[in-house]
Amino acid sequence: MADKAVPHFHNQDGVPVIQVGSKEFMCIGALPPFDHPHVFLDMGADHEIICQYCSTLYRYKPSLKAGTAEPASSVWDDRARLAAE
Repeated sequence: MADKAVPHFHNQDGVPVIQVGSKEFMCIGALPPFDHPHVFLDMGADHEIICQYCSTLYRYKPSLKAGTAEPASSVWDDRARLAAE
């Protein structure tokens, strides 16, 4: 299986803001099976964006490594889920 080139984030914890180290990513809303359609978000020159499905506010934090987030629990990695199946 190839690794994802685009990071995926979720807001299962319902936090008001998720800080991310990437300006282009996918929002999945909540964890499967309660996720919304996985949408590609691109901040462009902006430093924040709101997901049109779940209204999660994502804010770019340049000090974070690409593909990471605060809170760290907002990063979705489906490899762990696939390994358990």
